[in-house]
Amino acid sequence: MAEAAVRRWIFAVVLLASVAIAALELAAPLDLRLLDLQFKALRHWHPRPASEVVVVGIDEDTTRVLPEPIALWHHHLARFLEAMRAARPTVLGVDVVLPARSFEGVLPGSDLLLTRGLVQARSAYPLVVALTVSPAGTPRAVHPPFLGAVGGEGAGYAVFPVDRDGVIRRFDERSLEAPLFAAQMARRLGIEPRGGTIDYSRGAPFDYVPFHRVLEWHAREELGNLHREFTGKPVLLGVVLPYTDDHAAPLQLAAWPTGASGVPGVLLHAQALRNMLDGGLLAPAPKALVVVAAGAAALLWFFSAGWLAVVVVVLLTSSSWLITRGFVFPVAPVLAAAALATGARLAYDTFLDLRERRRLRASFAGYVSPAVMDEILAGRIRPDDAGVRRFVCVMFSDIRGYTARGEQMRPEEVIGFLNRYFEQAVPLIHERGGTVVSIMGDGMMAVFGSPKPLDNPCRARG
Repeated sequence: MAEAAVRRWIFAVVLLASVAIAALELAAPLDLRLLDLQFKALRHWHPRPASEVVVVGIDEDTTRVLPEPIALWHHHLARFLEAMRAARPTVLGVDVVLPARSFEGVLPGSDLLLTRGLVQARSAYPLVVALTVSPAGTPRAVHPPFLGAVGGEGAGYAVFPVDRDGVIRRFDERSLEAPLFAAQMARRLGIEPRGGTIDYSRGAPFDYVPFHRVLEWHAREELGNLHREFTGKPVLLGVVLPYTDDHAAPLQLAAWPTGASGVPGVLLHAQALRNMLDGGLLAPAPKALVVVAAGAAALLWFFSAGWLAVVVVVLLTSSSWLITRGFVFPVAPVLAAAALATGARLAYDTFLDLRERRRLRASFAGYVSPAVMDEILAGRIRPDDAGVRRFVCVMFSDIRGYTARGEQMRPEEVIGFLNRYFEQAVPLIHERGGTVVSIMGDGMMAVFGSPKPLDNPCRARG
């Protein structure tokens, strides 16, 4: 009864700890790492197609062809917007932050050129430009004529919520309390976005069309190239320069060597957008369901440790399958609960086993040989009604002339003599794998080959 009560109390502690891990999200860092591994595994082993989003990249070749600072690219951006008027994309997102002030003093007529280009583009196709924030988190200003040219729905913030480990996995306007860049593009396509986790496993890595090449096609009036690449497709313009606008992400989304560990911001927007085009971002599982699952995993306290591997495989497989169906189920709290329950059960069983071994050793150590003691502790001595046939060697020994010698000694001298004899003889028998069966007077009976089997019991006797 006492042992049953202890078991119940330990299970109650394990259950409460499991529920607390899930409810308080204590395993969240581990869960983020597991989610990243699932994204990588799904992309490798279960690739899935995604809606096409075309990226136009400002790369190193573009900066060599167009040597001016990007802040002075008014006429280049105007030409690009005009090229898109010929290409007719379903929506164009410009992930290049427009100047915060006028540059008329440096490039006369440039402000008017870019403003006219934005107005004409907006009338030809849905247009969204990126807004950004300062390092202090305040909105960065855009020259008012440019912002007015695109309209209120034509701008969104090119920022993302960042998880506690500095990695971008979520897309949520509510947490930032501002319209986001990719969300505004989705709205221009008639899709109302909802927050969630970006599915990095869906779709192949992105390639890009160089910005200067689009300008060349437009200058040469190569409309076939423009139509082939952009017509009827969402298009994003952004910077793909190494170490520029890089962000930490679970997977590299670029199909080209970026020279950096981060992902270009324009590709994050493109991945979020194609998630929205393909049914939405990954929805989180209800926390109540996760808590219940963690509590159920605590029931492994009542099962053998071998079930832990089964639970791990089932959880990882089912949660990966849920990702392909548009849901994120955090498995780390459930795995932690399962490991806690299994570990607690193993620790308790080990404690009971060690306690039983100490009890047996204390009870029998003074009466049986080490070989028999080892067999008892190992659980290999079992009662068998049918008996066991085994080849053994039985040795009987006594002391020659013991009776005559004993008659000439006092009782205490006889006891000391016998003790010295047995203290030397018994260890020798034990060293050779034998078992002392009985001691009577000066006589001793020993068995070699039982209960501990020996290859040659008779040779061990010698």
